[in-house]
Amino acid sequence: MAKQHIFLIEDDPFLSEIYATKIEEAGFTISVFDNPVLAIDKVKQEKVDLVLLDIVMPNMDGFEILSIIKSDPKTKGIPVIILSNLGEEENVKKGLSLGAVAYIVKAHYTPTEVVAKVKSVLAGEK
Repeated sequence: MAKQHIFLIEDDPFLSEIYATKIEEAGFTISVFDNPVLAIDKVKQEKVDLVLLDIVMPNMDGFEILSIIKSDPKTKGIPVIILSNLGEEENVKKGLSLGAVAYIVKAHYTPTEVVAKVKSVLAGEK
């Protein structure tokens, strides 16, 4: 069986490397994007099993990216987990109302816990 493919849309190279390493160690294929426009194009072109999405990005915020993914019939079924340092309740509610399956505040979760959440979402758990 092919490895499940995770997209990480994150503009912090240090965090991207940490998350990418943990996700690969867990047996997934990962593609990392720091350019939201390129990420959206790739989501539409490739088979993606899950997207980890930062909110604070250059040129386009994560809420916009999430809206684009969820409004396209080809990509709306892809689970998106928001991975952000914006932990205010209004941001969490906005992310979930736009279609994210989970909202993780980076400061509250280790990369290992993020991988565990990815696994549970891909296993169909809530």
